[in-house]
Amino acid sequence: MSKKIDLIITNAVINDTEELVNFYVVSGKIDTIKIATETNLNNSELEEANQIYDAGGNFLCSGFYESHIHLDKACILDRCKIEEGTLEEAVEETGKAKKEFTEEDVFTRASRVVEMAIKKGTMGLRTFVETDPKTELRSFEAIKKVREHYAFAIDIEICAFAQEGLTQEMETHDLLKKALQNGADLVGGCPYKDEDPGKHIEMIFDLAEEFDVNVDFHLDFDLDPDNSSIPKIAEETEKRAYQGRASIGHVTKLSAMPKEQREKMAMLLSNANIALTVLPATDIFLNGRDHDVLIPRGMVNANQLAENGITTTISSNNILNAFTPYGDASLLRMANMYANIAQLSKDKEIAEVYKMITTNAARLLSMQSDINEGAPANFVILETKNAIDAIRTIAQPLAGFKNGKQTFSNEKAEIYFK
Repeated sequence: MSKKIDLIITNAVINDTEELVNFYVVSGKIDTIKIATETNLNNSELEEANQIYDAGGNFLCSGFYESHIHLDKACILDRCKIEEGTLEEAVEETGKAKKEFTEEDVFTRASRVVEMAIKKGTMGLRTFVETDPKTELRSFEAIKKVREHYAFAIDIEICAFAQEGLTQEMETHDLLKKALQNGADLVGGCPYKDEDPGKHIEMIFDLAEEFDVNVDFHLDFDLDPDNSSIPKIAEETEKRAYQGRASIGHVTKLSAMPKEQREKMAMLLSNANIALTVLPATDIFLNGRDHDVLIPRGMVNANQLAENGITTTISSNNILNAFTPYGDASLLRMANMYANIAQLSKDKEIAEVYKMITTNAARLLSMQSDINEGAPANFVILETKNAIDAIRTIAQPLAGFKNGKQTFSNEKAEIYFK
């Protein structure tokens, strides 16, 4: 091999096989993948390579993609009280705390979570940034700095987001517009917090069309099966030819609907090519508080929706705040939690869950997740042998690489026998 080799990954397992392969990375891309035999590596290659990493027979994968997270309001448990554990309380408490957010404060807290995510194998994420009169553009400017600071390890997409309504607070509309003019990648809304949910949806789509960006909505976050906003979202998506450019998160109403009603909603989503993100930690924590026994899970079964042709993903949503007072930004842990709650056990089902934090989520974010020759050398080494076991065991990420350069390492634990 005459090309200058940046990196050689040896003894890796890919594609859920037992076969070991070596990766050769040149100019930040996967140049060659070869079966790992002694004849594949010669002294000249070893001497010329900038780095050699022995995967030790562990699983090499694309890493994970966080399709729905809030970096701006992470790690504020010390500023919020949780007495009722409801969505209304979480919004109110966070709204109070937001008034005191500074750029430096948001940058510090968001950086903490981004570093958690990197060390857990996350290669890309979409963060919602609340853009309203309480924060103005302070959080947005901070997250832009976070995006730039960690670009060596992770790709960050910023969604300018109206959490606390829009039609009753037109200053929010102006701030969303400014964010889109200054580097936001897409726009998002929260119709269930607006006095006029339908108009809210239309206004968010108007902004998306004006700036030619995608849309992402927090939707139907309760356990009342009636008055879903899915029909309105689907209608606007098709009317504006936004198929494949709209996504929704939560949608816990679906979990409370009778089968026939749920299937009708799934058909609307499928026909409009609207992606859906399930947020197990938050959906479980905030819903069902008014039940004393047989407390409902309040989480959508994304595997059932996937059978209808809907692009489904799993994500963290919040980390250490009133919406979710725990979290470590591990998408493997979140996927494992989801699979447990959804009572999944078959390998085929678990394989679908793995797609929800890898290929499905990467596609939603329009990010690259291929592991083949010519693709960017972005991958993670997991302490396991295959994707299904990665979900079942919440496998430890051992190392990550972006464009052929190592971004993190977690030492493999060892047991010392006496």
